[in-house]
Amino acid sequence: MTPPIAPRGCFVTGTDTEVGKTRISAALLHWCVSQGWRSIGFKPVAAGLEQVSGRWINADVQALRQASSAVPLTDAEVGPYQFRAACAPHIAAALESRAIDFEVLLRAARQLAPQSDALVVEGVGGFVVPLTADRDTADLAQALGLPVVLVVGLRLGCINHALLTAESVRARGLQLAGWVGNTVDPAMPWVDDNIVTLRQLLMKRHGAVDLGRVPRLPNPSPQAILSHLDPAGLRQVFDR
Repeated sequence: MTPPIAPRGCFVTGTDTEVGKTRISAALLHWCVSQGWRSIGFKPVAAGLEQVSGRWINADVQALRQASSAVPLTDAEVGPYQFRAACAPHIAAALESRAIDFEVLLRAARQLAPQSDALVVEGVGGFVVPLTADRDTADLAQALGLPVVLVVGLRLGCINHALLTAESVRARGLQLAGWVGNTVDPAMPWVDDNIVTLRQLLMKRHGAVDLGRVPRLPNPSPQAILSHLDPAGLRQVFDR
C-alpha cells in the first residue's frame, strides 16, 4: 500500500457525478477545523466554470477554498486544473487544447500536504474517471494513499453503484474508511431498507463506517450538513 501523502486526511469520491461530493467535502473540512487542525481542501481537477464579476471560477474550488483553514490559498493551489466545460475532464481539457499532467497533480498535492494537519481531496465524478490516455482518478487516489470516503447518492440503483465502487477502491489497495448517504431523490422508495443494506454490506465487506445520512436541505451549508454526520465515525476516519 502506498504511504499516505498526509498524516491525516481522506479522498472523497462518489457513486456518480452530482451526488454531493463537494458539499460533503466542505462539511468534512468544517469538522476538521473544529478539531483545531489546519485543514486544506484540494480539488485536483474541476470541470465547469462560470463567469462572476469578470472572472472565471469553479464553484467546487471556491467551496473547498472557503472551508479550508490553513494559510491563505489561491484558486490555482486548491484546483490546479480547471476547465470551462462541465464534462469528463479529458474531454474538457481537449476542448481547450490542453492536457492534464498527472505529475502536476501530485506536485500540487505534495506542496499542500506539509501545510496542513488534515488534507481533504475531492475527486471528480465517480472513482474511475479518465484524466489522460493512461491515467484516471483511481490512479490519483492510489498515488495519494489516503483513506477513501464514499458519497452514496441515494436514488434507485445506489446499492449496486456503492458496492461496485467499494470493490474498485479495494482493488487499488486503498481503505474505504467510511461512507455518507446523500439524498439525491427525495422520493426514493424504500430508502430506509437501502440504507440498512448499505450499512451492513459496506461494513461487512470493507469495514467502512456509516458516517450519516444527509437529507435535502434548504441551505446545505457545511454546518448544516455536519449536523447530520456522526462525530465518532469522523474521528475513526481521520485518526486511522
